[in-house]
Amino acid sequence: MAGAIIENMSTKKLVIVGVILLLFQAFSFMVGGLIEDGALATIDVGLAYRDDTLSEWTEMAHSIEQRKLSCNFTTTKTYENEGRYYECDLLPFMELGNVAHKYYLLNIRLPVSERKKINMGIGEIKDIRLVGIHQNGGFTKVWFAMKTFLTPSILIIMVWYWRRITLMTRPPVLLEKVIFALGLCMTFINIPVEWFSVGFNWTWMLLFGDIRQGIFYAMLLSFWIIFCGEHLMDQMERNHFSIYWKQVGPIVFGSFCLFIFDMCERGVQLKNPFYSIWASDVGTELAMAFIIVAGICACLYFLFLCFMVFQVFRNISGKRSSLPAMSKARRLHYEGLIFRFKFLMLVTLTCAAMTVIFFIISQVNEGHWHWGDYTVQVNSAFFTGIYGMWNLYVFAIMFLYAPSHKRYGDEQSSDAGASGEDIQLTTTITHVDGPTEIYKMTGKEAQE
Repeated sequence: MAGAIIENMSTKKLVIVGVILLLFQAFSFMVGGLIEDGALATIDVGLAYRDDTLSEWTEMAHSIEQRKLSCNFTTTKTYENEGRYYECDLLPFMELGNVAHKYYLLNIRLPVSERKKINMGIGEIKDIRLVGIHQNGGFTKVWFAMKTFLTPSILIIMVWYWRRITLMTRPPVLLEKVIFALGLCMTFINIPVEWFSVGFNWTWMLLFGDIRQGIFYAMLLSFWIIFCGEHLMDQMERNHFSIYWKQVGPIVFGSFCLFIFDMCERGVQLKNPFYSIWASDVGTELAMAFIIVAGICACLYFLFLCFMVFQVFRNISGKRSSLPAMSKARRLHYEGLIFRFKFLMLVTLTCAAMTVIFFIISQVNEGHWHWGDYTVQVNSAFFTGIYGMWNLYVFAIMFLYAPSHKRYGDEQSSDAGASGEDIQLTTTITHVDGPTEIYKMTGKEAQE
């Protein structure tokens, strides 16, 4: 009986693989952490560009926007403090998905009209400060290098994994198909299309990046549900995607809502980079409500996943009663399988927790909340770390769940039959290339 690599690889080799993956995970976090460094204002703003110092400016965008001012006078209003400035909150101004030109010109006007009551209640403007937030060169090099390296790595392991599946005489089971789909989504998000932004003015890069990340989120969250469910269902219920519609359906719906929310801002910014959903009170309240609901849903998903993992652990623990009746060799073999599987489930739970935290922090940062002076450095380390963790997790899942060329079960079946052992942890198979032992062992009801 063919088993998966996670079943038949020696413990020493498995520890070596785990240490290598752990070192890559630590490196993924380090590469980001080492990177250094009630009045309404109407703004008539334009953006132009050129690629040399002699050519004429070409207008890129022009718009008339409104921003609500929130200013406070930080000192007491006395005669001695006359002439001091108000302290105003930062306002969203513009967002560019790509910077493909060498020179940009920003033209800002504050038109005044008493008849239309434009800019009449904003006081006398003494100073305007523009704060630019951009992806610095150090992070860009690290990010491009990671994507360039990880794309062929995941692609190669994905091709190797599917080749092993196709060599089996049986058709692939649902879990194997979902693992392959997860590899496809990981490859899709890995493709370094950012290289093309160096020479092409692709303003849709931010939107495209959000779509890719959304697809991966949906696939990863669905995979964890199916991954736990396939190790929990009865033997007759397994390998059917339709039984997961109650769990996967809300994930797909939530991903679609995220896409609509993203299109409301990033989609409009393709034509008008000065548009912001945070510019109005209604837009701000809707965006904040959406972020809060998304965070709550992410936490509820994680709690549900913890419950499923607990159910799987309880299911596995219940089958330990069959182990004492086995010979010492087979008992040690199955005890090793149970330990490896439980460890993999804990790694899955850790990966899910980090993903949920990353999702919530990403949404909070999109909402223009700031967490102190170290926001950029922490985000860069966390961003590269989570991205590396996703790739390592997908790599490990495809490697460990690929069919193994070893056949431990066939070598021991004759001994088990002679000694009268009845292995309750596995099901009866009709051909050599049956499901892996760990896949059959974790079913709720094993067939004799």
